[in-house]
Amino acid sequence: MCNNLIMSSYPLPEGFSEFDVFSLGSCLLVEGLLGFLLNSVTAVAFLKIRELRTPTNFLVFCLALADMGISTNATIAAFSSFLRYWPYGSEGCQTHGFHGFLTALSSIHFIAAIAWDRYHQYCTRTKLQWSCVITLAIFIWLFAAFWASMPLIGWGEYDYEPLRTCCTLDMSKGDRNYVSYVIPMAICNMGIQVLVVFSSYQSIGKKFMKTGQERFNCTTPMKTLLFCWGPYGILAFYATVKNANLLSPKLRMIAPIMAKASPTFNVFVYALGNEKYRGGIWQLLTGQKIDAQATENKSK
Repeated sequence: MCNNLIMSSYPLPEGFSEFDVFSLGSCLLVEGLLGFLLNSVTAVAFLKIRELRTPTNFLVFCLALADMGISTNATIAAFSSFLRYWPYGSEGCQTHGFHGFLTALSSIHFIAAIAWDRYHQYCTRTKLQWSCVITLAIFIWLFAAFWASMPLIGWGEYDYEPLRTCCTLDMSKGDRNYVSYVIPMAICNMGIQVLVVFSSYQSIGKKFMKTGQERFNCTTPMKTLLFCWGPYGILAFYATVKNANLLSPKLRMIAPIMAKASPTFNVFVYALGNEKYRGGIWQLLTGQKIDAQATENKSK
């Protein structure tokens, strides 16, 4: 009764039916809870299993932390969707937008950092040291924080997504302020990262073909990155040349929904897709330690 009263007190967002709002809210809730759970296990495994605490796995751990942030952001959006309105006010919207952008940019950067690390591991036979990965992680968080904070001081702007129950970079205006922000931001936080991921795994793939030992599918990380973040990038670029409001609200919601699925995909690609890390997670959950020598022999 109380829930029905709440639902009837707030009108549906323009362009959405009752079913649309419930479906999108449910999707966000599943993405948020599942992503948070899987990445929490990934992070705890790194902290608890001594064999996992290596510089290479530290980057996977940092990716899990960033993705936990994205998942938390999605869960908050899901809760608001069920209420049909944003209950945290204007300041809450700005905080939500900043938090979402900070964790999203960090996640993309750590994906590129993992690709770069794997390139060195498989192609140059060198391993990154602790000092290097810690410095890299600090730089990534600070660099992402810089770009995420700019809309708070007027370069770019955070506002409601079409569902009006969560906040992100405002693409509705497409004015000079938006264009001047989004183009350098996209180059520094997406374009370069896509190039690093593509070139790194292309080189690794050639190395695998030459040695005949394919440790993992070199196309999966790139496909996953483009699948999750490509629609958001396309929408952001479209808004620089056309009026994004001409697109239907439902169509514009596809991009953030797919982006918020990235934490779940990343666990399967970078944690569960890594045989040693998968063994560490198994040890955390069951207490059974997988023999390192057997794992090594199996991968050869």
